[in-house]
Amino acid sequence: QVRLVESGGGLVEPGGSLRLSCVASGIIFSTYAMCWYRQAPGKQRELVAIITTLRRTNYADSVKGRFTISRDNAKNTVSLQMNSLKPEDTAVYYCKAGAGSSGYWGQGTQVTVSS
Repeated sequence: QVRLVESGGGLVEPGGSLRLSCVASGIIFSTYAMCWYRQAPGKQRELVAIITTLRRTNYADSVKGRFTISRDNAKNTVSLQMNSLKPEDTAVYYCKAGAGSSGYWGQGTQVTVSS
């Protein structure tokens, strides 16, 4: 059974930082590209960051220079370090194993940026 479990969300003030983590089980983690998506109320889910099996990374323009995705294959974990958070970063953040339309999703973790 495949499971992806996110953690690290919460309430933070504008300009603050959060670190999200996602632990995967039931897959050969090192063979999957790993992604972070987010979905704000009333908006479509969007890709935030991706890290390939070769550790190449790509980011949405809205988070470049503020967010960093990383992976630890020994711990089956992908992380998203989020700095200089803005109110518009408020969303449910999901991790996904696999790129494109296929793959496995976590249940999501809420990030709220507000003063």
